[in-house]
Amino acid sequence: MNWIVTIVIGGIVGWIGSKIMKTDAQMGIFANVVVGIVGASIGFWLAGMLGLAATGPITAWIVSIVGAMVLIFLLKAIGIFK
Repeated sequence: MNWIVTIVIGGIVGWIGSKIMKTDAQMGIFANVVVGIVGASIGFWLAGMLGLAATGPITAWIVSIVGAMVLIFLLKAIGIFK
């Protein structure tokens, strides 16, 4: 059951991140899920490196979305998204 929740939340986080970064038209549902899951991992890793703790649900969402945006930025920098 946890993997279903991970996929759904990852899709939502990836979709929100792609909307903010204006790459939504280039990404499908699979890309949104992957970017959301990987981006959330990046976001929590970066938050930990900066000494920040995402303890509440709202901060966890914000960290996840920022992580997805960082991943999309990196993918744009190497030319995957335009």
